[in-house]
Amino acid sequence: MKILVTGGAGYIGSHTVVELLNEGHEVIIVDNYYNSNPEVLNRLRTITNKDFKFYQVDILDREALEGVFEENEVDAVIHFAGLKAVGESVAKPLMYYRNNVSGTVVLCETMAKFGCKKLVFSSSATVYGVNNMAPFTEDMPTSTNNPYGESKLMIEHILEDLQKSDPEWSVALLRYFNPIGAHESGMIGDNPNGIPNNLMPYITQVAVGIREKLGVFGNDFDTHDGTGVRDYIHVVDLADGHLKAVNKIMEENKVYIYNLGTGNGVSVLDMVNAFVSENNVKVPYEIGPRRAGDIATSYADANKALVELNFKAERDLRQMVKDSWNWQNKNPEGY
Repeated sequence: MKILVTGGAGYIGSHTVVELLNEGHEVIIVDNYYNSNPEVLNRLRTITNKDFKFYQVDILDREALEGVFEENEVDAVIHFAGLKAVGESVAKPLMYYRNNVSGTVVLCETMAKFGCKKLVFSSSATVYGVNNMAPFTEDMPTSTNNPYGESKLMIEHILEDLQKSDPEWSVALLRYFNPIGAHESGMIGDNPNGIPNNLMPYITQVAVGIREKLGVFGNDFDTHDGTGVRDYIHVVDLADGHLKAVNKIMEENKVYIYNLGTGNGVSVLDMVNAFVSENNVKVPYEIGPRRAGDIATSYADANKALVELNFKAERDLRQMVKDSWNWQNKNPEGY
């Protein structure tokens, strides 16, 4: 199939592109490099020994996006393009709603104009809010407490309404838990701009000497060691979930919703200890106060994806921390 990947130069997008190319799909990447790096494209070609089309386009630029569709008969779209920092979204909500929500509307209008109505959307477990009890199931009520999460939930509702209004659409909403790890080659990985918002890139940057110590937000949660528990999934497993979702939306036109996680919870200190033990490096840390809005425990019920997609995360915690360090150690300053 000919698959358009928005945000394909980003962390999850790039790993998904590798898997798509290895499966023999034709890939078109659209990315504006807001949170990615042009070097990624060279490395994708090296890893796969395959080529693909690339367009430096912002999905809000309707004319440029239409140009991409005019030049390519796209069968399906995997939509990663979006801003993703919770703290930044609180400080700049309009930027998040404009980029994430309006960008998706422009994308869908453009897709419809060119007769492409198959879409896999990069959603988030943040849509489960703070009131549900883990493990989270896809039929739980949704809510959010920050503009980033709200933008994801708004897009889910928009895509559900779109499919209801036009049954030719087929949409998969993939609710990610916490992607970590990197391609086993160490050539591509998580390369956030500025101070990392997520745990693993912060750990790796401390380990490689970019940052002095890790700040742990709270050790008084109702968990086995007092630190927050999350569901971490290897990014290559996550990429595989997207390939399975693409196949699913080709079967029947409807809205599919899937958690993509392992179904296992790992605490912050469990993660630090696993990283230190596996990689034989030091990660000094300091316990600080909780962050507002953080919940004690978040992990997936991964059964629906197993039953309907035949998707199961294969890589364990040891592999996740090993591949994360391999990437950072080979690329101490990122790309």
